[in-house]
Amino acid sequence: MEQRRSLAVPCGAPILAISFLACVATALELSVNNHAADFTLSTTLVPAISLSCLVHNSSQAEELLWYRGDGQVGLNAGNKVNISNICISPVNESDNGVTFTCRLARDKSVQLSVILDVQFPPQLSGEETLHVEEEKDVTLTCNSKSNPQAQSTWLKDNHSLTLQQSHHEVYQNSEIFRLSIKKVQKSDNGTYTCVVESPLGYGTKDFHLIVEDKKAVFPTEAVIAAAVVVSLTILFGIVARKDTIFKCFKKPREIALS
Repeated sequence: MEQRRSLAVPCGAPILAISFLACVATALELSVNNHAADFTLSTTLVPAISLSCLVHNSSQAEELLWYRGDGQVGLNAGNKVNISNICISPVNESDNGVTFTCRLARDKSVQLSVILDVQFPPQLSGEETLHVEEEKDVTLTCNSKSNPQAQSTWLKDNHSLTLQQSHHEVYQNSEIFRLSIKKVQKSDNGTYTCVVESPLGYGTKDFHLIVEDKKAVFPTEAVIAAAVVVSLTILFGIVARKDTIFKCFKKPREIALS
């Protein structure tokens, strides 16, 4: 009787196959603008910049996704397979620090991110005219946006402001330059200028401080107390003389003529 023969399969073959597939899977990668790893893209306020994401080492059509921060970017049907491009137009201040990420649709762990470093000169804003009563405190707030961060100073009437420790206080962070004045006096009247300088340029913003006369404090509580006292005095006086007052309102008796 003829015996059936079976082909012997080496016991190590499945392991080799799995290893081969793993190598193929791990070889799949992305690049953005020829960068194979996350990177920062420095730019200025230009009309547009483009980001191009490309799939490498894939033997099949791969769908790509783009994200701005956590939000997905809408792509045309012909701009998704193996290569995908997005355009940021125009590039403005709000794009600074934003992360754009390209991901593989079937495996979102395969991704590459780009952080925009948008550099721009100082841009200033703030309330231009402030009225404050004498002896009150006031704060001049100069909103300053710039990248890189700028250095700031204050002028008063076009001269460097001499800061007095008990009278002035200055605060600054990446977007605010603030001058506080304690118990303002008439001598604090004037135009204060916020001057902000960075390697890309400088900006100025004028603040007109008008110190008004101190208003007389109206003694409300004292007036109310006096009114109460006067009212009670009048009331007690009426009660004490009620008999005399009521007599004035009695009709005179008729005198009978004989």
